[in-house]
Amino acid sequence: MKIGILGLGLIGGSLGLDLRSQGHHLLGVSRRESTCQKALDIGSVDQASVDLKFLASADVIFICTPIGLIVPQVEQLMVYLPMKAIITDVGSVKAPIVEAVSPLWQNFIGGHPMAGNTDVGIEAAQRNLFVNRPYVLTPIETTPNRAITILEEIVRSLGSIIYHCQPEKHDRAVSWISHLPVMISASLTATCLSETDPEIFQLAQNLASSGFRDTSRVGAGNPELGVMMAQYNHQALLHSLQQYRQNLDEFIDLIEQEKWQILEDKLKLNQQQRPNFL
Repeated sequence: MKIGILGLGLIGGSLGLDLRSQGHHLLGVSRRESTCQKALDIGSVDQASVDLKFLASADVIFICTPIGLIVPQVEQLMVYLPMKAIITDVGSVKAPIVEAVSPLWQNFIGGHPMAGNTDVGIEAAQRNLFVNRPYVLTPIETTPNRAITILEEIVRSLGSIIYHCQPEKHDRAVSWISHLPVMISASLTATCLSETDPEIFQLAQNLASSGFRDTSRVGAGNPELGVMMAQYNHQALLHSLQQYRQNLDEFIDLIEQEKWQILEDKLKLNQQQRPNFL
């Protein structure tokens, strides 16, 4: 099968590595010639170009660009494709993308692999990135079964765990476990930067270890991606942030009022429930 990848970064490059190793013919498109050459060098694609028309012969195309570029790229790409071609994306927000693209292209299926890290670019591409990771597909009532079946087979071959859900429900769910953590993590670092005593500030930097590393990691990722999460999923994210602020205020009250037993009970509950999310 000929598979096209538009956007050769961490996700697109990793998809290419895995799918090419299974015998598929990979066509890659990037905005930069240097990225195309790097993708060829590492074996992520068989052929690469900066021209969208290069994907005209692909059976399935993965759009792996930033969220804000997905719809414009589909609009530009679709004039070159046969109607039977399947288009999917990997954006972390689904409702606005599905709503915009589905009327334009019948064989479109929204997708979101729950994999990755804070690294960016084709240099970060790695094999087996999607193994045992959730991969969400958001077909709608009018999506052809043929397209769903073909994409499911490809995703399953990556070793991913497939979930189907409505686009809106996806966005509400990821606002809790993906988008909210980015904002909390970023606010942690921002709060530490508010220390005004130079000696304390330097000491904090020197002492920062695994606790700070783990809780600040996701907030140190691609700023453009963080902004787009907020922009395209702002209602669900605002709701999550407001609920988080309510819980944070509750912790503040418990500490101010020295209600140590209630605080311990809440911490125990969190300790018990966390494994259910992992």
